[in-house]
Amino acid sequence: MIIVRLIGGLGNQLYQYALGRKISFLNNVELKLDISGYQSYLLWSYQLGKFNIVEKIATDKEVASFLPYYIELNRRELKKLHNLTGLFSPYYKRKYVKERSNLFDPNILKITDNAYLDGYWGSYKYFADIVDLLQKDFTVKAEMDQKNAEIARAISGTESVSIHFRRGDYVTNPQTNAYHGTCSLDYYQRAVKDINKYVSDPHFFVFSDDPDWVQQNFSIPYPITFVTINGTDEPHKDLRLMSLCRHHIIANSSFSWWSAWLCTNKDKKVYCPDKWFNVPYDMRDAIPEFWKRI
Repeated sequence: MIIVRLIGGLGNQLYQYALGRKISFLNNVELKLDISGYQSYLLWSYQLGKFNIVEKIATDKEVASFLPYYIELNRRELKKLHNLTGLFSPYYKRKYVKERSNLFDPNILKITDNAYLDGYWGSYKYFADIVDLLQKDFTVKAEMDQKNAEIARAISGTESVSIHFRRGDYVTNPQTNAYHGTCSLDYYQRAVKDINKYVSDPHFFVFSDDPDWVQQNFSIPYPITFVTINGTDEPHKDLRLMSLCRHHIIANSSFSWWSAWLCTNKDKKVYCPDKWFNVPYDMRDAIPEFWKRI
């Protein structure tokens, strides 16, 4: 059995599931999801149940089986426990495997079974070879309502380019803002200008968790549609629409990263910020080589 700990927003959950799915698929072992962290994590909620994933939720007893029996299970303390399990074995062979850095770690793919995975695992290199499988898993279960279907038709009928503005707690939470920051309007303007060199008659579809701010502050001399039909509690609906676009200008956000990565257009142009964080952070294993950094 492989258990993967889910935490964070939808983009993070997709990364975490993708690694667990890769290991379980390669070794033909059961994958289970530990979603217990959302009992106390109020910023985001569990979202993967809206997709056609392999959804098996781990019980407290199953999670506890990966920890020393003499330690009282406290999920907030999980990150402190990884050195207590398998002290004399390589970290990737222990029952509790804690992510060591944000860079791709090939040793993690040596895991075969009987492991609890705790981390963000934010590198496409973990799962790039199962893209077809993940694109199926990450389709939304529910059919589109009328308004979403209308936008989807507009997207499919144009040389569509998604633009994502990630604001929310990136703006309102001082600590989050200091860590992540937001992409400047100049970044978006430069990306729009550049994509017009390669894409004829583009139509831009703008998505954001702060649509009022975007409509007041962002304008371009090209056809543009501000997509405001879905609430912030329905990120799966926006993700589906964004991934249908032919090209992408993404924010410093795992959510819009996934919208571009799940896009099936083989000729897609993807623009991403060169500076992803306000703090030093090595993104070499996070951004596909053919995406253009600005």
